[in-house]
Amino acid sequence: MSGAVEVFLDETPGETRGAVMRDGRYTHLLIQRETDLPQHRLGARSVGRVTEINPGLRGAFVDLGAGPPGFLPFPRNDRLTQGERLEAIVLAEPRAGKGPVLRRLGPGEGPPRLLTPASSVAEQLRAIAGGEDLITGLVAIDAVTEAEEEALAARHVFAPQGIDLAIERTRALVAVDIDYAPVAGRDPKQARAAANREGMKQAARLIGLRRWGGLIVVDLVGDGQDAAAGDKAARTAFAQEPQAVFSPISRFGLLQMSLPWRLTPIEEILFEVGRRPSVQTEVLALARRLRRRLLSETRSPRVTVRCAPEEAAVLAPLAARLGPRAAVRADAGLARGCGLLEES
Repeated sequence: MSGAVEVFLDETPGETRGAVMRDGRYTHLLIQRETDLPQHRLGARSVGRVTEINPGLRGAFVDLGAGPPGFLPFPRNDRLTQGERLEAIVLAEPRAGKGPVLRRLGPGEGPPRLLTPASSVAEQLRAIAGGEDLITGLVAIDAVTEAEEEALAARHVFAPQGIDLAIERTRALVAVDIDYAPVAGRDPKQARAAANREGMKQAARLIGLRRWGGLIVVDLVGDGQDAAAGDKAARTAFAQEPQAVFSPISRFGLLQMSLPWRLTPIEEILFEVGRRPSVQTEVLALARRLRRRLLSETRSPRVTVRCAPEEAAVLAPLAARLGPRAAVRADAGLARGCGLLEES
């Protein structure tokens, strides 16, 4: 990739976040929480024990020493036995209530345990953006918050190009709709091709930002007569993903493609059932707000977070790590998600 790159690292007690911006648009959002199981992170290497062989799923379940078992698809020309010890690496993080997907590296010895942890957020950012300096502090807190807000939005309007992009994940697939407002005086065919190029470029960026994979269906501008241009736009947009698979565009202008799952989707990290932020998400948001206030209001002798008792119980030890100026007070009169910051 080319273009101006900015890399942001926010290390708040309880959670580390990172974001990459290229040419003014966020392309990556990384999140690691201290409560995450290190054995389940992408790239982690562990010794595991085969606990169940499942011919119907063409794979086996492997105990990694913590949390739900990982799933190991049957290796080619290899057989697994129940109770076998092996060394494995995480290829895809947990999602949809399932454990991580593994790849066998070789035989293992001893009890299930972590051998090599996954890369840290800072290491991942450097791998993505090369030698770019990591921006921290207030700027990083705000940037990562902006990246999260964009990742969670369902609709995106790109006014200069006249594109209205809707993107949604269902149980079965990711649906993308590229809508375009024709501009008077432009050749319709060229305008549709330009809209599909920009729409697919932004769709690829947003799908990556949301950490999605699986089956993707895109409703392109135009119909099957624009198939060649639409196919080229899709392959160009996803050129950085070597495992992307494309099918021919239908006569209705629908493109189907698939991407590998690698990371836990952003909404599964942040939300509980009903798309409500989990207690942990709300607490970590309060911790970021508190840290931001401490960094920006350096003359305030003390900043107190007043919040619901269940949030205060989790937030108090995190706030203590921010220093003596940070404090937490439980208030039974406040509902979850309604925490207040007070200076004294």
